[in-house]
Amino acid sequence: MITYEFLQHYWWFLIALLAGLLIFLSFVQGGNALIFLVGKKEDERQLIVNSTGRKWELTFTTLVTFGGAFFASFPLFYSTSFGGAYWVWILILITFVLQAVSYEFQSKAGNILGKNTFRAFLTINGCLGPLLIGTAVGTFFTGSNFIVNKDAVMDIVSPTISRWCSSWHGLEAVTVPFNVEFGLMVMFLSITLGALYMINNISDESVNKRLRKSIIFSFIGFLIFFIAVVINFIVMEGFAVDENGVVSMEKGKYINNYLEMPLVMAMLLIGAILLVIAVALTLFKKGSKRGIWFAGPGTILAVISLFLIVGYNGTAYYPSVADIQDSLTLSNSCSSEFTLKTMAIVSLIIPFVVAYIAYFWRKMDKKSITKEELENSEKY
Repeated sequence: MITYEFLQHYWWFLIALLAGLLIFLSFVQGGNALIFLVGKKEDERQLIVNSTGRKWELTFTTLVTFGGAFFASFPLFYSTSFGGAYWVWILILITFVLQAVSYEFQSKAGNILGKNTFRAFLTINGCLGPLLIGTAVGTFFTGSNFIVNKDAVMDIVSPTISRWCSSWHGLEAVTVPFNVEFGLMVMFLSITLGALYMINNISDESVNKRLRKSIIFSFIGFLIFFIAVVINFIVMEGFAVDENGVVSMEKGKYINNYLEMPLVMAMLLIGAILLVIAVALTLFKKGSKRGIWFAGPGTILAVISLFLIVGYNGTAYYPSVADIQDSLTLSNSCSSEFTLKTMAIVSLIIPFVVAYIAYFWRKMDKKSITKEELENSEKY
């Protein structure tokens, strides 16, 4: 029999899966961060923009789906974070709006700003988008400044359940070193993924040579902050939840979660190994272009594991530093059993949607992009 607790864990796993897909698809942002570093000439920059431009809708759609799934399954998180830490989410949204506008208008007739202005917007999105998303996710481990009063829903004058206790409304996250480390880790990972994707997607010797060189620096940056995050997992306190829903601080909670859930730890290790294989193949095997197909599954597995250790095994996934007992857990922030069960049935179509996307992705990327092709096709 499917229990309410099972449905809560099922939907958290789907949230983790969407998060993994989102970070993988952030290769679009990572690629855009390299427009001016790798593209030294106009035709080279055009190659980069058209390579990422064919996939940007997938990233944006996944971001919206991620937010929608959170709203439907864990509405208290949605109202607390999106309603309280709104400056962070507004900045993320602005960077993605800049991305959409840039793809749409940079090659339009009458563009008085010039192509490179819109490409600068794409570069901003390429750096700030992953950085802000990673910093926001870092608060899942360190906590945020809010209080929850469910009785307030009966208040006719002000029926607000969650209240943010900082006038910074989410921007205070950047004052916590771990959050910034997490954000930088995601940013450098996105840049690495972007380079790996474009090596697979673009057929140009000069561009590919610079992309391979960029991977050296971006992957080293990723490793530095990944190691810093892992060290923090070992030494930092986490937010543990007992059977009665009481939240308390536990030293090494997140590393303990990995040790107590070996399958989840295996996901992180396999993900990390796949990323290393992807980079090693690209850098040391002459002519190799398939690194992205190792890095993609590796990224998804690693991100899923990070979300599982922050939500499973008696852990508060959105801790409150204003009042620890107001921290959000899977059980106290989820939708009703009927809602979760109904949505679980709808979620069964997800594999078919993924298969559909994969089919047309492969069909679209069957041939690499060349300068000659761009001369006879529509440009972004």
